[in-house]
Amino acid sequence: MSEHMLPILVVEDDPSLREAIGDTLELAGRPFVAVEGGEQALAALAERAFSIVVSDVRMMPMDGITLLKEIRSRLPHLPVVLMTAYAEVDKAVDAMRSGACDFLLKPFEPKALLAHINKYELPDTGESAGVVAIDPASRELFAMAQRVAQTDATVLLTGESGVGKEVVARFIHRNSGRKNAPFVAINCAAIPDSLLEATLFGYEKGAFTGAQTAQAGKFEQAQDGTLLLDEVTEMPMGLQAKLLRVLQEREVERVGGKKPVPLNIRIIATSNRDMAEAVAKGVFREDLYYRLNVFPVGIPALRQRREDIVPMARNFIAEQGARLGHANAVLSAAAEEALRNHVWPGNVRELENVIQRALILSPGNTIGPEHLHLQARVAPETASAAPVVPAAAGGGGAEGDKRLDNMKDLERDHILRTLAEVGGSRKQAIERLGISERTLRYKLQQYRDEGFFKD
Repeated sequence: MSEHMLPILVVEDDPSLREAIGDTLELAGRPFVAVEGGEQALAALAERAFSIVVSDVRMMPMDGITLLKEIRSRLPHLPVVLMTAYAEVDKAVDAMRSGACDFLLKPFEPKALLAHINKYELPDTGESAGVVAIDPASRELFAMAQRVAQTDATVLLTGESGVGKEVVARFIHRNSGRKNAPFVAINCAAIPDSLLEATLFGYEKGAFTGAQTAQAGKFEQAQDGTLLLDEVTEMPMGLQAKLLRVLQEREVERVGGKKPVPLNIRIIATSNRDMAEAVAKGVFREDLYYRLNVFPVGIPALRQRREDIVPMARNFIAEQGARLGHANAVLSAAAEEALRNHVWPGNVRELENVIQRALILSPGNTIGPEHLHLQARVAPETASAAPVVPAAAGGGGAEGDKRLDNMKDLERDHILRTLAEVGGSRKQAIERLGISERTLRYKLQQYRDEGFFKD
């Protein structure tokens, strides 16, 4: 069993039954925390992550149904299995309506308990899985990702540049029924328009000058697995129509080919742009947007999941320290505080760059704030954690719009200031910002249109 395996939360006010459940889990090698009531359970949930909650229904003063409703309001995607007696089946029905994923009728065999846990629990999202999900916003995000992974639904991941959209996409693939098949990613912003069609769809021999042999495209390479269309909003309009047809027909035709190839793949698309705005501006097809937007997931910015910042930084130190001559490097308390207080307009990608730079600059194995070279700016109120919701859900009202505008202002100021610091060199700017050249071009054009930038 993984040492990072998330524990199970057991809520049972009967000491003997609580002990018996604990014995079952211990014999199965499963970590767990056992508490005697609803208030203690909520306190435990506020302190750490759990893979599943197994709770009795009949408890005092807070019964299992009330606890379930509290969990649903705080952690909507955390699985909850309720234990109930046969005479309380009506309560079990009420529990299912309130969001329980299942219930166990007492008395039950140990194997029945373990079967329910194995069926519904959230996966390990600790360091052993290549994912850091300490912050409640991240735990909600990966809980949602775990749910959609069990289906073949097309997923649209949106969020600012550098938030880790490909990490979430790989997590979905790794937890799906397609995990043993290929995961193929293509960055639509990084490939020249003239090559993108052949890269996506493949080509036959002689289809164009230089096509000496036939070549399968990314769609065919992902057969039976998952295809990630990264930054799909950067795809040219002409190619969007062809992509729409592939998604509709579930078959692809190579450039210069005449025989369609049937596809059995899962599509995940990402964008760091407001896709509804892109549709309104006529740079992205509305029908393609709705074809991709089957299950939208908005990924919070790093400033909205602050409890992840230091654990992520430690991960990057562990990954890069030995290569850069600081295998035993650690962050000082002041450096950790500086990391927490930074706004992180470049998100996780910026954090990785900062840690790599600090490892190079630090003369010893202790990284201090002076080695981070962060802009001296304290995170504003707008950086408070936000719930993870499907991107199409919207909400927030005027206050939410104000917070979004403030963050857009911060991002614009950071990009333009970085560009000025490197003397206008776009190549150096994208390296510092951790974004693609095409994204920088798009942002600068947007700032020109708004009157904030002139060449």
